[in-house]
Amino acid sequence: MGRRLVVVGGDAGGMAAATSARRHDPDLDIVALERGRWTSYSACGIPYLVGGEVKRLDDLVIRTPKDLRDSYGIDVRMRCEAMAIDLDTGKLEVRNHELSRTFTLGFDLVHLGTGARPLRPPLPGIDLPFVGGVQTLDDAGQLLRHLTSPPPWAPDGIERVVVVGAGYIGLEMAEAFVRRGASVTVLTDRSEVMPSLDPDMGAHVTKVMRGLGITVHCGTKVTGFEPGSVRAGGTSFPADLVVLGLGVAPNAELAEEAGLTLGAAGAIRVDRRQRTSNEIAWAAGDCCASRHLVSGREVYVALGTVTNKQARVAGANLGGGYATFAGVLGTAVTKVCDLEIGRTGLTEVEAADAGFSAVAATIESTTTAGYLKEAAGTIHVKVVAERGTGRLLGAQIVGRGPGAAKRIDVVATALTAGMSCGEVAELDLGYAPPFSPVWDPVAIAARKAASLATG
Repeated sequence: MGRRLVVVGGDAGGMAAATSARRHDPDLDIVALERGRWTSYSACGIPYLVGGEVKRLDDLVIRTPKDLRDSYGIDVRMRCEAMAIDLDTGKLEVRNHELSRTFTLGFDLVHLGTGARPLRPPLPGIDLPFVGGVQTLDDAGQLLRHLTSPPPWAPDGIERVVVVGAGYIGLEMAEAFVRRGASVTVLTDRSEVMPSLDPDMGAHVTKVMRGLGITVHCGTKVTGFEPGSVRAGGTSFPADLVVLGLGVAPNAELAEEAGLTLGAAGAIRVDRRQRTSNEIAWAAGDCCASRHLVSGREVYVALGTVTNKQARVAGANLGGGYATFAGVLGTAVTKVCDLEIGRTGLTEVEAADAGFSAVAATIESTTTAGYLKEAAGTIHVKVVAERGTGRLLGAQIVGRGPGAAKRIDVVATALTAGMSCGEVAELDLGYAPPFSPVWDPVAIAARKAASLATG
């Protein structure tokens, strides 16, 4: 038997690496451990499953354990959790939860795709059955059961939903329950929703959410839960169901106990090839850190796009090839009903924290030519630039109508290329009245930022 690779974690951070390793080395003995009941699924699709846009839970599964065994020759072991790693002896302690027994598994290489866990602060009542998260397909299944079969504490059905947290998941779950006809309240301790945006851009999102009938309370800290209600800001909010969307933390305890070096936010530190501080251990996804392409700093960015790219790189190297991961910009898009949101690079706040002297330009425009009044949606674009040089540092977009948020990809491309705001303003972007004004909003904002930056 040849070398053995053990992959810890059966979702994207692990299985994308395993399949990539297999493509590079057909003879590699690959064993994958997954403590849950699912492999290779899209957690990003859970809000759309809950909202009814995705019809079946199984539609979110990309590859089943059988697919991975039959197509890639990967020995997938479900309900098996890695409890400890001994990198000196090349052995894993594994707990089989199905059989309630522990066994030892040897390896030559180990890859960690242990992902992240949702933040659950130790608040009174947080373990009550009407308080849940949306991290796994099991979570999704539980939410669907509450919606289709009224739980004991809400015999008339789920009518009032409180979402705690207003990041990507919080907003997407708010939309999901609005689609279900529920009354939705969003609580956040931040000054505005969407903490990945600057507050002035988040304010546009807050305003539109309230216009959609979603009750939003900013600067409101949750202090506890009681049956049928949430305590926050000295007030009690009625709730048949509470959804937590407070962000995530890396599952890096296994790595730390094995002696691996941790970095930003307590995530596993890796090099450009996704190798950890030990040459036989590799990692990818929400459990590990990345390098920011603009600031140059080590950062923690838990996004599916980042996970898949890192895992593909790790797998190539584990299979004997050579690949590197360039880094991250934190590019992300989301939506609440017809409102689209995009961001990339550094916000104005992040630029200052990274030591840049920065300026920011914000413009309001439309997503189409103004005379197409029925199709035109309002769009706000904010571009952040380095003072003096005009270097592009980042951008944020909040707009209504199809195509508003995906304009952020133009900025992400420009950031990767190291372009200045002046160069972005002169890009030969596509134009036709149904798609854009003759001067695209991104170009207008970039030109304004260039002017402010260079005087």
